[in-house]
Amino acid sequence: MSGTSKPEFIQPPSTLKDKVAITNDGVDLDALEQAELLIAGMQGSYLEWVEEDLKKIYALYAQAQQETGSRKPVFKDIFSVAHDVKGQGGSFNYPLMTIIGNLLCRFLERLEAEDTEPKDSHMAVVKVHIDAMRLVISQRMEGEGGRAGDNLVRGLNAALSKIQPPKDPAKS
Repeated sequence: MSGTSKPEFIQPPSTLKDKVAITNDGVDLDALEQAELLIAGMQGSYLEWVEEDLKKIYALYAQAQQETGSRKPVFKDIFSVAHDVKGQGGSFNYPLMTIIGNLLCRFLERLEAEDTEPKDSHMAVVKVHIDAMRLVISQRMEGEGGRAGDNLVRGLNAALSKIQPPKDPAKS
């Protein structure tokens, strides 16, 4: 390239914009309604998917229990499954799955950030979260789960606070 040539700017095509139907009133409400119906029709599939995810996360937990070396790699895999569960729950009217998955992900992220080798007490916290997710699905606790859902989340937060006290802002 010579010193006298000017750069050429290439605009990539905006294919996403072409796929979204926008009217004078904003987003096409009919398309939005169709998408909502499609998601509602996948409710049964969600239960199958999440049950498979719960089998997978429990198998990873069992693997971590047997681990004689570092549990960190297995905890990363547990995080990955919990993150998937967290992301899907709210879309299929299981916000408790999103809440529980989020609590578990934040716990695992904090262990990772502190470079903490998972101990048996950490394993117990992971197990309690997995058991809570299994309960929500086995009991089909849709929505917020009412009083039982509140108690479940309160219990998980209590378990987390016992093993992992809040960070001291003065030490950050």
